[in-house]
Amino acid sequence: MDTLNAILGGFAVAAQPMNLFFVFLGAVMGTVIGMLPGIGPAAGIALLLPVTFGMEPVSALIMLAGIYYGAMYGNTASAILINTPGTASAAMTTVDGYPLAKSGRGGAALAIAAIASFIAGTMGIVILSLLAVPFATFALRFGPAEYFMLMAFSLTAVSALTGKSPAKGAMSAVFGLMIASIGIDLQSGQARFTMGIPEFLDGVGLLVVIVGLFAVGECLRNVEKWFEGTLQPIPIKGKLWFTKEEWNRSVGPITRGGLIGFAVGVLPGAGGTIATILAYATEQKLSKHPEKFGTGAVEGVAAPEAANNGSTCGAFVPLLTLGVPGSGVTAVLLGAFIMYGIQPGPMLFQNNPDLVWGLINSMYIGNVMLLILNLPMIPLFAKMLYAPPGVLLAIILGIASVGIYSVGGSTTSLYVLIFFGAAGYLFRRLEIPAPPLILALVLGSIMEQSFRQAMTISGGNPEIFVGSPICIILLVMIVVAVLAPLVVSRLKALPGRVAARSGTA
Repeated sequence: MDTLNAILGGFAVAAQPMNLFFVFLGAVMGTVIGMLPGIGPAAGIALLLPVTFGMEPVSALIMLAGIYYGAMYGNTASAILINTPGTASAAMTTVDGYPLAKSGRGGAALAIAAIASFIAGTMGIVILSLLAVPFATFALRFGPAEYFMLMAFSLTAVSALTGKSPAKGAMSAVFGLMIASIGIDLQSGQARFTMGIPEFLDGVGLLVVIVGLFAVGECLRNVEKWFEGTLQPIPIKGKLWFTKEEWNRSVGPITRGGLIGFAVGVLPGAGGTIATILAYATEQKLSKHPEKFGTGAVEGVAAPEAANNGSTCGAFVPLLTLGVPGSGVTAVLLGAFIMYGIQPGPMLFQNNPDLVWGLINSMYIGNVMLLILNLPMIPLFAKMLYAPPGVLLAIILGIASVGIYSVGGSTTSLYVLIFFGAAGYLFRRLEIPAPPLILALVLGSIMEQSFRQAMTISGGNPEIFVGSPICIILLVMIVVAVLAPLVVSRLKALPGRVAARSGTA
């Protein structure tokens, strides 16, 4: 009853006219920020944080949170329509979203993404309200060994993203791990593989890799088609809404993606990128037609979009209950809490119940506002595809270049963007999947640090990786994930072999 009373009190705080205005303002600004590659919610919040000086803490935090989940919505439009993810967490949406747009179903993809984001976001807020403390308690049981096994299991999801050739997928993942090793070694303090370039001391920026592989790589591929005379304007066919059959195919992915996103978001440092890749991989493994993924499967849009917004809610669990940021964006929000003299942690729910529950319940209102804002804008977004191919390509390259340069103000970033754009072009020509590279790049540094910390704790004894029930369960899941594709392929081939033997007999 105490929790219920606190939740009702939080709704009363969130529904105050001034707070409703700041929910709306944050949602709108977040949507715009999410559409611009290179800025992202973390940079957007950091830029607007000084504006909140003098505001009431609850109003300021409500607006900043609105920018966070609003940007998750905003990522979708550019990812689907021009193959340019605003942040790394939107990269998986491009895999099937852009092919859907090219086939004339861009409006349907945007609509299903908006609905998936709303449903998963609402699911995540409900779980955040009811299970925040138990989830945080479970996350506390993860030490370095458990984190390494979790990351190793996540990396085995690459097997679902390798397309027709597992060898090419493995090569892509190794390339990603190699890139992840660039920069300062956090334990020894030594620079590794930086080639004397100061900008590489902090590693290669994930967003530069994402935009290069997907946006610039696609542009180069389209330029080739242009010279061949095969590039045509993208047509818009049929209704700008999903069909009943597309909705039925999306219900399961939305539910599973939302749950996966929230669970991954709870783990500090995991983030929305890992959540979207795991959700996508799960749907491809469960699908009866996995070969359609990457060619315009609506499930490939619904699952990562749901996971993306689910992880946003999950990231608030360690922030509010432990004072530990669950993502880069919540790290900036932690700074906002401290700026207002508020220390997130277990006592926050007792000392500042109106603030914390007002913040949580404002997310319900914000999700409804985002749905109302985004659905009517689908026809406007879809008109972007009517632009002539040459104009559209120039817009994509302009947005990508300006966005990447604005992050660090370094021309080195533009050279890196060109390099990965060329790599993205070669990946397409050679049919090498890019998602394994992204996953490995995200997990590389986390895996390395967790492994080294675990080995330090155990004195070099590898038994630490099977020393807890969580590690053992994750090890079993790794084995199942590795063997499952082989078993499934054997089972599919079995009827043909039986028929062949019967014919021979």
